[in-house]
Amino acid sequence: MIKVIRKYILNLPDTYLLLILSVIVGILVGIAGEIMKGSIHFVQNLVGQWNSLMDINYFYLLSPAIGIVFTIIFVKFVVKDNISHGITRVFYAISRRDSRIKAHNCYTSIVSSSLTIGFGGSVGAEAPIVLTGAAIGSNIGQFLRLKYNYITLLLGCGAAAAIASVYKAPIAGFIFVIEVLMMDLTYTSIVPLLTASIAAATTTYIISGIEPFFGAYIPDFNLHNMYYYACLGIIGGFVSLYFSYTTMKLEGLFSKMKNISLKVVAGALILGMLIFIFPPLYGEGYSTIQSVLDGKIHSLFYGSLFDGTNQSVLLLFIVGVLVFKVIAMTITNAAGGVGGTFAPSLFVGAMTGLLFAEIMNYFFDLNLPLGSFTLVGMAAIMSGVMKAPLTSMFLVAELTGGFQLFLPLMLTVVLSFAISYYFEPYSIYTKRLAIKGELLTHDKDDNTMQLLDINEFIESDFITVREDAMLRDLIFAVESSRRNIFPIITSEGLLVGVVTLDSIRMDMFDTRLWDNNHVRQYMALPADKVVVGEDARSVAEKFENSRQWNLPVVDTHGFYRGFISKSRLLTEYRRQLKKITLE
Repeated sequence: MIKVIRKYILNLPDTYLLLILSVIVGILVGIAGEIMKGSIHFVQNLVGQWNSLMDINYFYLLSPAIGIVFTIIFVKFVVKDNISHGITRVFYAISRRDSRIKAHNCYTSIVSSSLTIGFGGSVGAEAPIVLTGAAIGSNIGQFLRLKYNYITLLLGCGAAAAIASVYKAPIAGFIFVIEVLMMDLTYTSIVPLLTASIAAATTTYIISGIEPFFGAYIPDFNLHNMYYYACLGIIGGFVSLYFSYTTMKLEGLFSKMKNISLKVVAGALILGMLIFIFPPLYGEGYSTIQSVLDGKIHSLFYGSLFDGTNQSVLLLFIVGVLVFKVIAMTITNAAGGVGGTFAPSLFVGAMTGLLFAEIMNYFFDLNLPLGSFTLVGMAAIMSGVMKAPLTSMFLVAELTGGFQLFLPLMLTVVLSFAISYYFEPYSIYTKRLAIKGELLTHDKDDNTMQLLDINEFIESDFITVREDAMLRDLIFAVESSRRNIFPIITSEGLLVGVVTLDSIRMDMFDTRLWDNNHVRQYMALPADKVVVGEDARSVAEKFENSRQWNLPVVDTHGFYRGFISKSRLLTEYRRQLKKITLE
């Protein structure tokens, strides 16, 4: 039956095939998104029942640690795979695994993030659901045995559907894939991506209603406040840099801890203390944002040890929540939890916008709308952290179901993006891959080189000659070889030079020289060398600079491994370019 269905589907024209599959992916991811949200709420309600039995403050010290431990147990003994940093793993799948994501990712991120976030881990569910959606699209493509570019497109459809489902934001879901995942915007891709986003959002509307993500708030826009929105955009750029720098720095510190138990205990203790002092750090933080939009600013203090009636204390408390949210998020993931930075960037942005408006109103007696600045601040920080101004702008506009703030959103995301990009061109998702040279970009030529694996086309049929050999030995090598280059190696196998047929042509027919001349007399140093595992872009540059058609390959210790030809590199480049092109 399955074979019949597969055969029937694959007989459809490509346009109809991709359209039908994008609808299927969108519906499945929409259902998966609702399952994830339902799972998180179920765990939160269960934890809330335990919470009611004790002092809420002291429970904050314990709950996140329990969630992290449960998550670690699930990942280590059930998943047995790394599922953290979901969006980064999607990038890696595209650049290094032919867009193939393991089947377990269709559900494991839902379970693990529900445990982490449900117990109060200070992260978001968006990265796990993006990985889940991408996995659903990828596995449908793998099941039907589609070619690479179609699997990649379905992966993108799953990611777009994930954002559309979680936030009820189909436009943002579509733009997210184009801008953040850097998928080509072509005629072949645009319709399936839009279709998947629409299908996912529609599925979510049917299940949970058509109300926007942040309901019951009507944005208040005044043209006279544009100057203050511009200031918020500039501030947002620097806060974004703090967000990214702190995250990478703390991740590096925790990665140096080789003792897993120590890492978990240290992370759980620090996280518990932070949430104990600042309760808004508990969980994703969306309820806190909704309270701010509802005008319930002092609800920030619920469960805390601070008195929210003093305005100065309120401002300092917001600063603390803003600063420590980044730390709490990073520690949650570094200690073993599973979650993303999407929601924390929105939360930090909300606190930045709220803090800015409160300061302006308190010290300068202005009347800036707190809710509007909260929303615009969310877009500003997301734009700087994710390097995605369009996604940020449309997402925040769709979160409230209105576009009244579109003009200030455009201004703030551009300013925040420009400032953050000047100091750090990579997003928080791409930084890890960029360091390893595994990042795909919008540059198709660069992407093609990125996907080439030099190790796959090393040619090893060159006859080697020892450095202490005589001309006679070299002549025998010439007679039995189809090549005109001969690598010269030591007795241990180290490459010391090369001999070309042209260099011995004058002497090879003079038999008197065969036992008198050493190979070293004809040997020359190679114009350049390729190291095993080297990036294809670097190899192409070496061919260009050396003007050679063949370059020797050595390992990191200098031992000879073979040759790479320029013609083979160009052939593989053309093959890979054709493979990734959708049109």
